[in-house]
Amino acid sequence: MAMRIDQESKVGCNTEYGELQKVILCPPRYMAIEEAINEVQKRYEDENIDRGLAMKQYREFRDTLRDHGVEVIELEPSEEYPEQVFTRDIGFTVGGELFVSRMASDIRQGEEEALEQLLEEHGIRYHKFEGGRIEGGDVIVDGDSVYVGVSERTSRETIAELPDHLPGRTVHPVPFDGKYLHLDCVFNVLSPKTALIFKEALPEETVRALGEKYELIEVGKDEQFTMGTNVLSIGGGKLFSLPVNRRVNAAMREKGYEVIEIDFSEIIKSGGSFRCCSMPVERS
Repeated sequence: MAMRIDQESKVGCNTEYGELQKVILCPPRYMAIEEAINEVQKRYEDENIDRGLAMKQYREFRDTLRDHGVEVIELEPSEEYPEQVFTRDIGFTVGGELFVSRMASDIRQGEEEALEQLLEEHGIRYHKFEGGRIEGGDVIVDGDSVYVGVSERTSRETIAELPDHLPGRTVHPVPFDGKYLHLDCVFNVLSPKTALIFKEALPEETVRALGEKYELIEVGKDEQFTMGTNVLSIGGGKLFSLPVNRRVNAAMREKGYEVIEIDFSEIIKSGGSFRCCSMPVERS
């Protein structure tokens, strides 16, 4: 693992639900389904993406984040990378370390270098994986526990390396059905006591283990397809979710969460939603 450090930069993320202070986004200016790499993209491959509508939805998301006091750093998109909008996958922050991923899909390789350049421009220190593959959509942090999806995108080899770089934290490998692409498409932590889960994608023993730690809000198959688990928490019990996911949103509101509904229907055609489109750099 190569390392870049700027002692003046501030990086920190200990949970998925602390107050979001700084985040990296990328406008979907060149977003397209050029090579279907997940089940959602296969559904929309012929229809493809209305980039004008995707940009409109992105801007509403970005501006609402800013309205809630979040500093947004925008990664300049490149025509070479049609899925660059999903910044969560290109990197992830755990504790005081920001890691640059190693992308598995050919169509996404090269996005890492663009992220590194942005980080260096902003004086943000980072570690870069040089060996096996790992993508940030498979990494979910909750205090001392780091859940990492075992998938076609993230290898057991790289998961085995993580504890060496995360002292004081326990890394939990989480196997799941790879057709759902990343762990955050089937599981997401909302608080120390609550999590979203799409049970069909996970082994029964894994669901039982997670159920012993969290009160699990179940996401149905239809709302999993519309990214019901892929919400973004910004702190204070506030989170972003699509309006189409009515049952999930109602269940979260019953638990006391403030659900900020924004139409992201064009962007989710490529298989990711609010969490996928945001890479936290700093959370309180």
